[in-house]
Amino acid sequence: MRGGKWPYDEKPLLVFWETTKACLLKCLHCRAEAIKEPLPGELTTEEGLKLIDMVAGFGKPSPILIFTGGDPLMREDIWNLLDYAKSNGIRTAIAPSVTPLLTEEAIKKLSNYVGAVSLSLDSPHPEVHDAIRGIEGTWKKTVKALQLFRENGVRVQVNSVVMRKTVDALPEMVKLLKDIGITTWEVFYIIPVGRGERSQDLTPSEWEDVSHFLYEASRYGIKIRTTEGPIFRRVALTRKYYEEKGELDKLDETLGPLYHDLIARLRDLLGDPEGPPQAHTVGTMDGRGVVFISYNGNVYPSGFLPLSAGNIREKSLIEIYRRSTLFSTLRKKLKGRCGRCEFKNLCGGSRARAFSYTGDPFAEDPSCIYKPGSLPREIAEGIGG
Repeated sequence: MRGGKWPYDEKPLLVFWETTKACLLKCLHCRAEAIKEPLPGELTTEEGLKLIDMVAGFGKPSPILIFTGGDPLMREDIWNLLDYAKSNGIRTAIAPSVTPLLTEEAIKKLSNYVGAVSLSLDSPHPEVHDAIRGIEGTWKKTVKALQLFRENGVRVQVNSVVMRKTVDALPEMVKLLKDIGITTWEVFYIIPVGRGERSQDLTPSEWEDVSHFLYEASRYGIKIRTTEGPIFRRVALTRKYYEEKGELDKLDETLGPLYHDLIARLRDLLGDPEGPPQAHTVGTMDGRGVVFISYNGNVYPSGFLPLSAGNIREKSLIEIYRRSTLFSTLRKKLKGRCGRCEFKNLCGGSRARAFSYTGDPFAEDPSCIYKPGSLPREIAEGIGG
């Protein structure tokens, strides 16, 4: 890796494997539209082992292989797959569902295989989270599982979806994460796909407000990154720039009522910020640094962009990632404002949201209000490729 930079065009940083669509939850916004039984065509154990070999084939340091679903614990061979990945020196993480399968014994066992785990917690209010996840009592069990993973020495990340049902409670969510000792938060900007409803999406101005709020929230000892919300990275660089110039108040004046309401309530709950921001600004994008393998081996730029570039039963993952037309074009030929934007190498817009709204994965991100060239050039200088 030249200059310490990850070679995104040559290998992904994150490989998400939808090990199964089976899951016992009934999540309102589920991308996988999970079901209780595996679908026909699911990769076999042997095919799963070959997939792990393909991930190893990218070379050291390996991409991080994230076992997701559905619920990966619904696969009877999950322990064999995890063991094989570990024996091949692949860094792994897992995103299990909080169901009766996630027992204390399973948590202890997982601690022997994975470096990190992510669990979904969407609201500080149990009734809201449980309504989103479709099963009463899930919130309480999730908080307990987070505690058990931490006690077993596993790095824990909380995943939360921002949508109409959850956005107003973001300040209280930050407080909850602080109270239970969570230091890494992945915030998903909902995409109308699968069970995700378009009515749950926010307006572009509201997404801008949320992004500015999350940057400030990262000052409270929580590392924050986003899924399908790459505009957060542009916002982070912008706020940092104006902070250093002592002109942040000018930027805040351009923001809407949602930001001002959220930030005021955050300050009321937690007081002034504790330290420097921990806003994650690594420039991974759909198809550039990120790849998603479905339950049946189809390869996608992300789990929220339903355009396949091939199948690992027919071509190697390495060949698809490096040479497929879809992946190559996503890295180089964006349209509209995204194609002209000086932040395209850091942000690039959500390809999944562009496709969901326009049918064109190369179109500009409809959630972004930024007009390319309207900020001082030095903000984007040094981003690189």
